[in-house]
Amino acid sequence: MSMSLTLPAPAKINRMLHITGKRPDGYHNLQTLFQFLKYGDELTFSYRDDNQLTLSPAVEGVEQEQNLIIRAARLLQQADTSAPHARPAERRGADIHLIKRIPMGGGLGGGSSDAATTLLGLNRLWQLELSLEQLAALGVTLGADVPVFVHGFAAWGEGIGEKLTPAPLDTPLFCVVHPGVSVVTADVFRSPELTRYSPVISMEHALRRGRNDCEPIVRQHSPAIAAALDWLSQFGDARLTGTGSCIILGLTDEQEGRNILLRVSEEHTDWQVFLTESSNISPLHATLNEQPGMTG
Repeated sequence: MSMSLTLPAPAKINRMLHITGKRPDGYHNLQTLFQFLKYGDELTFSYRDDNQLTLSPAVEGVEQEQNLIIRAARLLQQADTSAPHARPAERRGADIHLIKRIPMGGGLGGGSSDAATTLLGLNRLWQLELSLEQLAALGVTLGADVPVFVHGFAAWGEGIGEKLTPAPLDTPLFCVVHPGVSVVTADVFRSPELTRYSPVISMEHALRRGRNDCEPIVRQHSPAIAAALDWLSQFGDARLTGTGSCIILGLTDEQEGRNILLRVSEEHTDWQVFLTESSNISPLHATLNEQPGMTG
């Protein structure tokens, strides 16, 4: 039986991000507030029973076997399951089509979100019935942000970002600006100027005030991002999200957001800018909950 499933891979933002220490394994401990946007990539999974995986179109600069989508699918091909209707390992194949909207290197978690959507989508398509905890455990081997997309709730993240506690965040409209450049996360964390020992705080404290410890480093090394931060700050509390190049501004007035879009189109034609709602429930989970079970 031919089956297919189309799912969103939403962007995320970091409402704040504190680096609280460097670990012996080279990673950094952090505290952050994750929230989802109703904007992102889209993946369509079409079942094939020959154990082959294809991804189209190719992502420029990324070899297919290194793409997090394919790497996530490979993990599920090898996963053990006792589900009664699970596809056997030799019949877990898929043609995957990607519509890419999230800018790469923007701090919006595009690669991690694509990986999480692949885990949940193929778990459904191949009828593996793995739990969210099992999928998140697979996902963290691909990237520290994958578990928050797998679990699908706005969260207070600790550890390397994989220890998640649901967070009661407000859900403003966000204006997101990508100033046409990318940031390499590893370069940020290698910087000797990075604040690595911010005091550990509570989620309640972070809800009231918080900053992005990576913002000064990114400002210093990218005049284009610094200029965009300064420009958007005239409208409110603009800040960097994650370790990427995108700048976010929460708004309560949609018309103000549309005015910002107009000004960007007139003054900064090299920027990508969009308005989007935020959400404490991932659009991926909302869509999956609306999908009927797959049999056959």
